[in-house]
Amino acid sequence: MRHCLALDLVDDPALIAEYERYHKNVWPEIVASIRDSGITALDIYRTGNRLFMIIEADETFSFERKAAMDAANGKVQAWEELMWTFQQALPGSKPGEKWKLMTQIFELP
Repeated sequence: MRHCLALDLVDDPALIAEYERYHKNVWPEIVASIRDSGITALDIYRTGNRLFMIIEADETFSFERKAAMDAANGKVQAWEELMWTFQQALPGSKPGEKWKLMTQIFELP
């Protein structure tokens, strides 16, 4: 199953560059937690300060399960706290909401 999400970065070129540097060397515990949740592929794209994430996941994946796993993982919590210094919620997001699930509106027949 494929999921697409969006998020904004703080619109500051130095912070965006630092965010990208972190993503060239993601902590191994973060990669392990992603794989352990049932995510089989994850890509992040950027245009300006807008991020777009594409997740491919197997049948064991759910956002609820991933959230519970993340809440119980101190390293993931530290990573998320660090990343939040570079990120900002999309307009219309709930308080504390980061990545916002997108709705598919077209698929090539």
